[in-house]
Amino acid sequence: MKVTLSALDTCESSFNPLVVIELAQDVKEETKEWLKNRIIAKKKDGGAQLLFRPLLNKYEKETLENQNLYLVGATKIRLLLGAEAVGLVKECNDAAMRAFTYGTRHNFKDFHDNNEDFLTMAECQFIIKHELENLRAREEKMIPGYPQAKLYPGKSLMRRLLTSGIVTQVFPLHDGEALKKLEDTWYTRFSLKYQPIDSIRGYFGETIALYFGFLEYFTFALIPMAVIGLPYYLFVWEDYDKYVIFASFNLIWSTVILEVWKRGCANMTYRWGTLVMKRQFEEPRPGFHGVLGINSVTGREEPLYSSYKRQLRIYLVSLPFVCLCLYFSLYVMMIYFDMEVWALSLHEDSGSEWTNVLLYVPSIIYAIVIEIMNRLYRYAAEFLTSWENHRLESAYQNHLVLKVLVFNFLNCFASLFYIAFVLKDMKLLRQSLATLLITSQILNQVVESLLPYWLQRKHCAQVKRKVQALRVDMDTTLYEQVLLEKEMETYLGTFDDYLELFLQFGYVSLFSCVYPLAAAFAVLNNFTEVNSDALKMCRVFKRPFAEPSASIGVWQLAFETMSVISVVTNCALIGMSPQVNAVFPESKTDLVLIVVAVEHSLLALKFILAFAIPDKPRHIQMKLARLEFESLEALKQQQMKLVAENLKEEPREDGKEEAT
Repeated sequence: MKVTLSALDTCESSFNPLVVIELAQDVKEETKEWLKNRIIAKKKDGGAQLLFRPLLNKYEKETLENQNLYLVGATKIRLLLGAEAVGLVKECNDAAMRAFTYGTRHNFKDFHDNNEDFLTMAECQFIIKHELENLRAREEKMIPGYPQAKLYPGKSLMRRLLTSGIVTQVFPLHDGEALKKLEDTWYTRFSLKYQPIDSIRGYFGETIALYFGFLEYFTFALIPMAVIGLPYYLFVWEDYDKYVIFASFNLIWSTVILEVWKRGCANMTYRWGTLVMKRQFEEPRPGFHGVLGINSVTGREEPLYSSYKRQLRIYLVSLPFVCLCLYFSLYVMMIYFDMEVWALSLHEDSGSEWTNVLLYVPSIIYAIVIEIMNRLYRYAAEFLTSWENHRLESAYQNHLVLKVLVFNFLNCFASLFYIAFVLKDMKLLRQSLATLLITSQILNQVVESLLPYWLQRKHCAQVKRKVQALRVDMDTTLYEQVLLEKEMETYLGTFDDYLELFLQFGYVSLFSCVYPLAAAFAVLNNFTEVNSDALKMCRVFKRPFAEPSASIGVWQLAFETMSVISVVTNCALIGMSPQVNAVFPESKTDLVLIVVAVEHSLLALKFILAFAIPDKPRHIQMKLARLEFESLEALKQQQMKLVAENLKEEPREDGKEEAT
């Protein structure tokens, strides 16, 4: 018999808080009571059937400052049924990965009634987030106490509460003991070792674990480039023709590492269950708005917005704005070159040690300006993409990524292309590339990790002093923890982290034949990046909700595109070198044809390698095929069972059979 939520008791003696909901300070009591009733109500009555209580009881409110904070948890059975509802995939006793169902729970590996660790804490918090987001309006026309906050049947209550400012934030709590164990095996002891990726996944979820897995993989993949590039830098600096071997290796390397990553990623995500996890129907994003109507696919009432209007906004406003920003970036680049000319003329006039150092100042200033422009443009891109009013979160992210990548690529690399192919000054190209790479790495470490960590330490000390000053005779550990975490910065996702790696990959691969030492600097940076990123995830930002992921998504395509562009740039740079030009002193046409032929041959080799290396290992392909076969067989048996039941229910014809 199938277990239903309405048959379960939601009361539990030990309340384990997993998620915090913070309400605005002036929220009305009737709104609080309505929200509480909807969260604890049974599923059959339209509730979430979760555990819910205020952070402070009525006695603690008299002593401690009331913050309008509420804790959400769930019983073990409720979480298991929620795991089935969201489609979590777990390993069975026969080593196969299957979607978890409560009715067959004893068929899954490591499941027994007393095992509290069958679901990771990240999965439990993801389930609660899913249930809160799926609290939907039924007969309500508005949020009680707020007639301006309109509701319609099927509207997500939590999203309406957030957009109306009634709920200020919803975030998962850290687990102090589990976090300490993770930190001890992750970053507190600086040493060259593999990261505990499975532990990161268990605590933060698949999306963040995949980022750290890719960061680690990319760092180790850079080591061969760094080892080979070092002697080239030391011994054959001006012999550009000798860089042909190094550049060719670089191009093959960039293809192989991306294809091998796909295979490693498939192994990890299959083990975690997200590779075979079924996609759920994507709901409209919280910021989406429009005229209320009926969705022709779901049949539900929801806001509708004309795609024609959206296209007009994209092509008549967003596209011109992006082009204007690109023009401004090129204008700033030309100012940088004027500064380079000024510094060079000053050095030629005096020739002192001071002016020799001054030669690097324009590049350093330009690198800082690039970082500032990238960050300012990011805010503008987010505003524009939100204004375009995309219905789905995936569409919003795709348009945002495209805007940001185009600008960042031009902003970071336009000056290098100009130096290489217009000025044709290889010495200045090496100097600019080294300065941009090193300066950007230092700035990212300071701005993304060290500065936020210092600010968070100051805030932590202030909260501790505030709680200690109360001198209360009660355990304020949880109260102090929630107060600390609610003021932490919100982690906005892995976008900026992948973008940093993408730009680093560009610096390493686009001009490898001119500055082979770039890979060595990237390796050194990434070894510290692993620890600084781990620090900010554990101590600077709020704990993010886990998000199931089967790959690094659109970033895989971005890295592959960069590797294709690097083939063209490296072939062109080698073709422009004096040594190669000396082979064809009279006929430049022959030189161009040979360079194009080599470039096409390398691209062909690149695509052949990409085709020859399967994205998934053979054993993973076999397991996926087996799962698909089992699903089809189960569907066939279910259909046959329904047909048999229908035949039994057909009324028999009255009367006897005719005599033959």
